[in-house]
Amino acid sequence: MKKILVIFLFLTLTFTANIVKADIPHFIDFSKVLNQSTAGKKAQDFLKKKFASEKNRFKKTEESLKKEETQLISQKKIITSEEYSKKVEALRKKVSNLQNEKRKSINDIAKLRSQAKNQLLKALNPIIKKYMEDNKIRLVLDKKSILLGDQNLEITKQIIEILNKEVKSLKLN
Repeated sequence: MKKILVIFLFLTLTFTANIVKADIPHFIDFSKVLNQSTAGKKAQDFLKKKFASEKNRFKKTEESLKKEETQLISQKKIITSEEYSKKVEALRKKVSNLQNEKRKSINDIAKLRSQAKNQLLKALNPIIKKYMEDNKIRLVLDKKSILLGDQNLEITKQIIEILNKEVKSLKLN
């Protein structure tokens, strides 16, 4: 009789503990997942390299345009005013084109960044759902929306570990 009572109490406590755990919301730091996961780091490295190469390319073009401007200013008294005006207009057009290229490049990199973030979040969604089912968690919140919380309820580290196993890299164009 004592054994049945002990087993009944054990099962009751175990079941109650699972119900209590399910009712406590857990939280995850999405920015940390995006920045510290393997796929997130690779995407950030790719975007940083792309930005740096674009920046260097534009810097070289700017230097070339500055040299051209200096050369044009030095020729101002040598060439006719009509020819000078044409060259100034051509230089302005080149500067305008450069600014448009810069804007387009920055927008393209921003789109790639957004694309990478969306891909990672799409991959992350089923992982979080499965983790919730496995651990009987009913609610997961973003850490940004939490003012203060028990660190034992944060599941960021566990999710990053699972994500690193399942998603090695993202496909960015």
